[in-house]
Amino acid sequence: MGSTEALGTGVEAAGEPEDGRTAAEQARRARQAPPVERAEPTVRGPRRFLLQDLGQTDFGLRRFKLRPQEARSGLEEAGRSFLSGFNALISRRTETIEDFREDLRGFAFEGAGMAAAVLDLVTLTGGRHVRELLNGPAARYPHLVHVGIGWGYARMRARPMWGIKTAHPLLRWLAHDGYGFHQGFFATDATVGAQRRPRTMSRAHRALVDQGLGRMLWFHECAGPDDVAARIAEFPPGRRADLWSGVGLASTYAGQCDAEGLAALAAHAAADGCRAHLAQGGVFACSARIRSGIVPPHTAEAAPVLCGVEVDEAASWADESLAALGESPASHDDYQAWRAGIRRAWARGDKTRPDV
Repeated sequence: MGSTEALGTGVEAAGEPEDGRTAAEQARRARQAPPVERAEPTVRGPRRFLLQDLGQTDFGLRRFKLRPQEARSGLEEAGRSFLSGFNALISRRTETIEDFREDLRGFAFEGAGMAAAVLDLVTLTGGRHVRELLNGPAARYPHLVHVGIGWGYARMRARPMWGIKTAHPLLRWLAHDGYGFHQGFFATDATVGAQRRPRTMSRAHRALVDQGLGRMLWFHECAGPDDVAARIAEFPPGRRADLWSGVGLASTYAGQCDAEGLAALAAHAAADGCRAHLAQGGVFACSARIRSGIVPPHTAEAAPVLCGVEVDEAASWADESLAALGESPASHDDYQAWRAGIRRAWARGDKTRPDV
């Protein structure tokens, strides 16, 4: 997810964080405190019917893979942060997201993006809530907000990006990613078991949805590399590259897997002919983390394994690939060219490959 000035409102060049620390230094200093306890907000009026129950993220309830408690609790906490961010915006308390643990704020702003989209679609405001979120508290999380917008469309059973005119011209394609995650999370039997795809979308758009479904599989299989690979192997070969891209993004951004497990994940992707796609997803995650100014230890650990370089350099590949598209990239072809450019950058720059 590139972060150059070309991305427009609220998006600056990745480069060095404002305080001058490198990504590695940020990782070492990332907060390790427990997450902030979040009480359910009290909301009056019609908005109260939109509030979400945080219990929806329980892996047992969702019938997800149950692995060692640390991995499960970490991923479930990411899900609760997402729903807490949703509730924060619905209750007009978006500023409370700043009280969340640093590495969880991105998930919370993703949830806020979903809430903003739902409100805009229900009230037909043309994107006012999305604009206010992007220009305000979520200015450093534009990628996550656009993914969250896709959740909103999926919840409203609408096709992205009808009705919201304030999304970023290029990042708006991330809404399809969010759509795919939502469908995998809440309609798992149909989307994962039966492998159904949105019938109202073109084949090209379905590929973007599959990236989001791949992200969801990291949660569905509770960050188990072997289980993720086995699940992807059940899908038709033509869908696997995008699924692996989503896995690369989730494993780098959400974590919950050690270096040995990540190496196994990379080996599985390589055996499936999708190693570059796994790396591309990891680069997207590095770019989003750099953009936020918060690089947690698990992202710093994942980058060298999945991308072959440190977080800062991986994020720069997203910037360089975006710049190569020229002025004002906005089309689906531009978005796919951005991803392809990142894969080429990885092929040239992965320092862990024996042929580099």
